[in-house]
Amino acid sequence: MEENFDFDIRGLSGIIADDTEFISLLSAEDEERMNKEELPEILSILPLRNNVLFPGVVIPITVGRDKSINLIKDAYRGSKIIGVTAQKDASIEDPTFDDIFKVGTVAQIIKVLQMPDGSTTAIIQGKRTIEIKELIQTEPYLTASIKPFKQAKQSKNEMFDALVSSLKDMAIQIVKKSPNMPSEASFAIKNIESSSFLINFISSNSNVDVLEKQKMLEINDLSKRADELLKILTKELQYLEIKNQIQSKARIDIDKQQKDYFLNQQLKAIQDELGGNPNEQQIADMLKRSEFKKWNEKIAEVFKKEMGKLQRMNPNAAEFSIQMNYVEMLLDLPWEDYTEDSFDLDNAQKVLDGDHYGLEKIKERIIEYLAVLKLRNDMKSPIICLVGPPGVGKTSLGKSIAKAINRNYIRMSLGGLHDESEIRGHRKTYIGALPGRIIQNLKKAKSSNPVFVLDEIDKIGTNTFHGDPSSALLEVLDPEQNNTFYDNYLEVDYDLSKVMFIATANSLNSIQSALRDRLEVINISGYIVEEKIEIAKRHLVPKQMTEHGLKLNQLNFTKDAIEGIIEDYTRESGVRELEKKIAKVIRYYARFIAMDKPYNKKIVKTDLFTALGSPIFKSEKSLSNNVAGVVTGLAWTSVGGDILFIEASLSKGKGNLSLTGNLGDVMKESATIAYEYLKSHADIYNIRPEAFENWNIHVHVPEGATPKDGPSAGVTMFTALVSAFTQLKVKQALAMTGEITLRGKVLPVGGIKEKILAAKRANIKEIILCEDNKKDIEEINQIYLKGLKFHYVSEMHEVIDIALTSQKVKDAKTI
Repeated sequence: MEENFDFDIRGLSGIIADDTEFISLLSAEDEERMNKEELPEILSILPLRNNVLFPGVVIPITVGRDKSINLIKDAYRGSKIIGVTAQKDASIEDPTFDDIFKVGTVAQIIKVLQMPDGSTTAIIQGKRTIEIKELIQTEPYLTASIKPFKQAKQSKNEMFDALVSSLKDMAIQIVKKSPNMPSEASFAIKNIESSSFLINFISSNSNVDVLEKQKMLEINDLSKRADELLKILTKELQYLEIKNQIQSKARIDIDKQQKDYFLNQQLKAIQDELGGNPNEQQIADMLKRSEFKKWNEKIAEVFKKEMGKLQRMNPNAAEFSIQMNYVEMLLDLPWEDYTEDSFDLDNAQKVLDGDHYGLEKIKERIIEYLAVLKLRNDMKSPIICLVGPPGVGKTSLGKSIAKAINRNYIRMSLGGLHDESEIRGHRKTYIGALPGRIIQNLKKAKSSNPVFVLDEIDKIGTNTFHGDPSSALLEVLDPEQNNTFYDNYLEVDYDLSKVMFIATANSLNSIQSALRDRLEVINISGYIVEEKIEIAKRHLVPKQMTEHGLKLNQLNFTKDAIEGIIEDYTRESGVRELEKKIAKVIRYYARFIAMDKPYNKKIVKTDLFTALGSPIFKSEKSLSNNVAGVVTGLAWTSVGGDILFIEASLSKGKGNLSLTGNLGDVMKESATIAYEYLKSHADIYNIRPEAFENWNIHVHVPEGATPKDGPSAGVTMFTALVSAFTQLKVKQALAMTGEITLRGKVLPVGGIKEKILAAKRANIKEIILCEDNKKDIEEINQIYLKGLKFHYVSEMHEVIDIALTSQKVKDAKTI
């Protein structure tokens, strides 16, 4: 292969021996003598790759092809004169006559050198431009007949001299601005006297391709060649100036990067001496962990890409720790790690019964839910939402379900959450960015199919300037969407379809309708006293004894003591306050045990006063019937059922209706409806019409600090009004609930089970309900209904027939 060096002076440096004799820079006499030399008619032709030889120029070429080696050796032993021409296509290994340009240069071989690597290098100098006429032979190398290339006669004038001077100045500038050019090149250009050789010398070393150089060689007019060369040098000089400007601007940054690089290399060397770079070790550990990670190809590709970014980063850069945290999060998440489900429904029933006393309907529904999952073998089923008052075991039910089916358990409290990014996370480009709490909790769970309890879903914030977290939950809790849950921090989809979500709430009223539509609601009502006693004996007392460091045989709570705590010191649907009171009693006796003082191991009801103080609550009882216009009603609250007293009294006046007791609009409307209906049907109840004109009626609901609202007190208010106007007694131990209309109808209401529990606590014996509420009673366990008598009504006059006695109260007013 024949290749040239970029510049003959630079190329020859270190190649030619000191005793080699040749002329690198031609004088005018040398050029004239060379032009007068007689040319042979036939010459051996050496094809050159990637270069064009100009007259007078000396270049080294590396000879690699067999034909070329033979040609150089034969010529060097003989006349040392050869013909040199450029190949049209440098990739051709064995060029033919058609593959070479027909205008070339006669060259003299100055020196042939054997290089240390075994290759042959020849130093050649161009003499005159020739034109190849026809091919003579192809073996052992190309031989052709030639003739001198016809050159136009050059007349020297001021324009030409100025052109040559410009070429020289521009070439020197290019050499100075080119960092890789040797200083000898500038020296050589300055010392060239011949105009034609200067043009040839610069043309040979110009930064253009072979085709451009060949075109310049074939220009027979030296002025035109100089003009073309000036255009090339002008472009080259402009390019170098722009390049130097860019390099000058970037030099400061590059210098800083180099400084940082060297400092980092020194730091690395010091760390290696002290025991290795911790970052490198951490990255190596992460790569090793990734080999055993269960994830799909998409996540593996993301990890590979992000790990590549991390490895290319400077450990001292601010982004390094961000990238490190992101890659670690990808590794820590349980992408395709699943625990094996155990859908042994008999065992699940035992676990639920062991952890929770009562709640039979709820446990039955949960077993049905698990049975469906076992048959379908997937999670695409409704999301359970356990709704009930505080302390009834909603959250602990989720934990029991996880235990029953052998899944990991995780709980996430949504109470007071107002920022959407808490669900979806922040983009990792932000400082301190984190994934959402869904992803964070899955990382803690260490599996992608845990039982995930979303606690207090009714207390999550709605639309704020931080976004709408309740809307963000729509994707999480939709089985058709959550297989591609998108977290802003991860920026890749995560499959939540195998997660068993269980939500808990105290009330459905504050849950967004679209979110509520995705939930299958299971209502959990409060416990009756008997259930609370059993829960305390089986669970609360042993738990608190253990937590306070006592042995089970050191204290014995009797049934009447537990019942006393329930009735006199707590007022709740659940057992949370009961547990606190039991803990307080245990702490009272723990003092004696720790001080080795005598104490009574058997705790009875009379001992509660010393441990808990005076009773906080009196047992709720319906008011006596000695006063007309006082009726017991039943109400529902967020903590369970309660009894409600409605008081109505008359005073001389003009028939005004007054309502007090912090009543809501709906409750006020109920009172107005009851009063208007009574006025229009006064004759049925033997009330004279003028009574409504001569007496003011005042309706009050005690505990005025507590807001009250709802339609279920309608029948209670109507009964109180009738009792007040008729002065008839209300039946003892009777309570009622129901909505009323202007047509005298009684409508059904909700919260029946909670209201019945409240009635039992108040020692109510009879309850009046709407006929349509009978179905609610039939769904309640008979244990809740023991000792109660139910009256089902559909008309308001039926309520009066049942509620009022025929006896007038003492000191009855004359209406």
